[in-house]
This record gives sequence, structure tokens and C-alpha cells, in this order.
Amino acid sequence: MNRRELLKKSAALGLAVGIPSLAAGKMFAGTGGLQVHRDTDKIKPVSNPLTPPAQGSIPVAFVISEGAVIIDFCGPWEVFENVSVPGRAGNPFQLYTVAETTSPIHASGGMKILPEYTFDTAPVPKVIVVPAQDGESEAMMDWIRKATKSTDVTMSVCTGAFVLARTGLLSGRAATTHHNSYRSFATQFPDVHFKRGARFVEDGNLASSGGLSCGIDLALRVVARYFGDEVTSKTVYQLEYQGQGWKNPDSNSLYLKEPVSTEAHPLCPMCNMDVDKSTSPRSVYQNRTYYFCMQAHKELFDAAPEKFIDGS
Repeated sequence: MNRRELLKKSAALGLAVGIPSLAAGKMFAGTGGLQVHRDTDKIKPVSNPLTPPAQGSIPVAFVISEGAVIIDFCGPWEVFENVSVPGRAGNPFQLYTVAETTSPIHASGGMKILPEYTFDTAPVPKVIVVPAQDGESEAMMDWIRKATKSTDVTMSVCTGAFVLARTGLLSGRAATTHHNSYRSFATQFPDVHFKRGARFVEDGNLASSGGLSCGIDLALRVVARYFGDEVTSKTVYQLEYQGQGWKNPDSNSLYLKEPVSTEAHPLCPMCNMDVDKSTSPRSVYQNRTYYFCMQAHKELFDAAPEKFIDGS
């Protein structure tokens, strides 16, 4: 399953669960309806630093299952792996994968990965990374819940936010996700203070990032909280990474504005993904034709079209 298919599946599941709770058809009008974060003007990174152990490595668990998106966990993996702290012996971070079993999983693009630990054998983590994936289980939910009781940071990347939210840990907390999943996330998890246009969001020991490369910036932010900006800047230099998003979580403001569907370039009204008019499922409502990225989205739209059209 590629990233586009994973995002479509997440959106379909979220909307199917959340349709009964939509508020009078106004939830998706414009961009304001999803900006429910308590700080409506700026996303201020938490200022309190994290305290690394006096010696030894900080254990970082990457929770993976079928369909795990490679950049979502390999981007942060490379960040943590390339950190060097002057005067500190050994690697600052101990990195490992954990899954329900140690059988090979198929990550995005078909890459096979052999998890190092199971949920029963994994070392106790201080940082957990939850990428977008398709195979989350109740065992995974339980492990994340229990492990997060003692983590410094439990972070999701992209639609990994859906996994984190399904644990219940994000209830009453702030979060973000990939821009194509804004609608479905806000619908499925109305008790989460959702933030559009965020590179990353932090709330206590929980954190979430936008899609793909945003996970790199959130990982750099974690490094900065442990070891400061100077060490992080040297890590950035080593990686030849030009992004500055780790310093500014508001730098995803490009995605604050909802994209507009046109006849020439139609978007799925459920998830705002581009669609091909020649092959897409379609519905006609109030003399206007709507095109969908998948049949499941058409069926959800047909059940309550007034909740998903502009200006309703």
C-alpha cells in the first residue's frame, strides 16, 4: 500500500466513524472549523528542556506494522542516529524497532523490515516514534499506552496521529497530522484539540507532526530539547538538511487554507485529494457533479452530502 492509499484509507475510516457527530453541516466550511487548538494564534514549542541520562543512551522505540511509511520512521531514525554530543561517550540514542511479532513486515513501497523486538521483549523506551501505518492492533495500542506512562516524548508522524489518537492518549490534548487527513482526523477525534498548518504540535509528553518530512523536524526538536540548539544545528549540518521547521512549528502555514475544487481540477470533497474525472466515482447533488478518490468516499458523501459541500 502506497502513501496515497494509506491516507485515503485513514480518511475513509475516520469519516465513517465520525459522520454522526458532525456539527450542523458547518464543520468543514472554510478553514476555521478545524482550528480548535487552545492557542489560536501561534504554536509555541514547549520551553522546558528534557533531561538526558548522565550516561548511556536514550532508548528510542520505532513502533511499526504492515504498511509503515518509510520516511515517517527512517527520517527521524537518521536524525537520532546522527546526533553527536561533545564529551559524551557512546551514542546519545539507542534505536530499535518494535512490533507485535518479529516476522518481516512490508513497509511502504514493498520494503521488508525485520522488527528487532516484540511488545513483550522491547526495552523500556524514553522516546516512541509512531509512523503512518496500516496494521495497528490492540496489542500495539496497549503497549503504547503503557510505555507512554514513562516516556519523555511519544511522537507520531503523519497519519501515525490516528494510531496515537486511537489509544485515547490524545483526548483533550493538541495534535496535528498530514494535511490530506485534516477533515477525517477532526471528525473521528472531536475531543482532540486539532491544529491545521502545524509542522508539529507538542502537548506534555505527547507530540505529533504533519506529513512525511515533518517527522524529521519533530525529531530535531526532540534532540534540541535534550541537548540544545548547538548540538541540533551540528546534526542538521551533518545531515545536509536545509529545513528550518524544527525551529518554527508554524512553518506549515501553507496548509492553513483549504484547497478549492474546480471543474478543471476537481478534488475529492472528503479528503481534498486530486481525482481523475475520467475514472473517478461521481455523484450529482444540487445540479453539481462531485468526484471522489475512492468508492467509500462517494458512499459517505451520498449518505449526507450537505455536510461536505462548500458554503453549507
